[in-house]
Amino acid sequence: MASLAVALAIVLAGVVGYAVGEDQGTSTVPPAGTAIDESDFGILEEIYRILKEDFVDPEAVTPDILRIGAINGVLQALGDPHTVYIDPESYSLGIDIISGAFEGIGAQVEQDPVTGNIVVVTPFRDSPAENAGIRAGDRILAVNGESTEGWSVAQAVTVIRGPDGTDVLLGVEHLDGVSEEITITRGTIEIPTVFTREIEDATGDPVTEFSYIELQQFTDPAVVELRDELQRVVDEGDTGVILDLRRNPGGGLDATIEVADTFLDDGVILVQVDRNGQETVFRADPGGEATDIPVVLLVGPGSASGSEVLACALRDNGRATLVGEQTFGKGSVNHLRELSNDGALYVTIARWVCPNGEQIEAVGIEPDLEVLPSETDIEGNRDVQLFAAIDFLRDNLAQAAP
Repeated sequence: MASLAVALAIVLAGVVGYAVGEDQGTSTVPPAGTAIDESDFGILEEIYRILKEDFVDPEAVTPDILRIGAINGVLQALGDPHTVYIDPESYSLGIDIISGAFEGIGAQVEQDPVTGNIVVVTPFRDSPAENAGIRAGDRILAVNGESTEGWSVAQAVTVIRGPDGTDVLLGVEHLDGVSEEITITRGTIEIPTVFTREIEDATGDPVTEFSYIELQQFTDPAVVELRDELQRVVDEGDTGVILDLRRNPGGGLDATIEVADTFLDDGVILVQVDRNGQETVFRADPGGEATDIPVVLLVGPGSASGSEVLACALRDNGRATLVGEQTFGKGSVNHLRELSNDGALYVTIARWVCPNGEQIEAVGIEPDLEVLPSETDIEGNRDVQLFAAIDFLRDNLAQAAP
């Protein structure tokens, strides 16, 4: 049997590398100068031998348990919640998501970079999670009665996800501090993209002068759908667009850049800073489909990653006003490296910075107009943030009229 040190070295080295949404080719050996010397991990072998001989609970001392503990310990020491190991079982579940559907509760979760808590970024629209009362920003305190303290995101996803028709009990704390236990019946979750619907203002009157579009993920199909909707908006002569990002946890960087480019004729969209401090600047190309129409972005705790990139790009270039609540605060580039054990390692390789230099990671984006729904609003299904966006567009268009 290979030693624990050798096993750990193999897992850390990895064998096949690629980036989500960006082909990086394959690699079967670490880059030159990064090979792991087995002697560096001799202390692990020594500790394992002592535990095997002396630990009071011998059944707890197995190579698998200690190997996983060592891996997670290394990654947690980095202090980056987005650099995580995914065991083979969890990784196989993740592949189902890429194919477009999976069985579970229908929510995106992340690990809070400051507290380490498992947090709901957003429940998907009309998902079992949303219908049961899960909200963006909820802290998941327990799953089926077991505390999530010390859990990784991969561990949480593995336990929460399950077959269609089965139940899972989540203990959650909402952003208002109220805690409750919520039973959710899992279902088959279709990955959502673009939605439109008729909207009403705070008085209940139909809104006919603006279009409402909800974008729930940044994917290639979503870019096409969004462009088609925006072309319809222009053709029909609508005077404004409300783009809802409150349930959008992100997606592919290329798709995010394309969406931003749709609203911009020029200007910086995003600055990406790598481990050496080198900056890659993404700029808009002229000729977007919706470069003149007034835009309001609805944002909140469920707006993460690509949503935050789009929000600061349009805000900093004077193309949109942000209405709602502070966003989640995930501004990192995470590449996926497949491992020889059929697991994977997500590695943070760069950070994102807004065009004005503002950091996204662990901070989030503050809205231009903060609107906080009350418990009464939530219980009565009154979308006061949408009402505020409608009022804002109407007021500004009235002021701009000759």
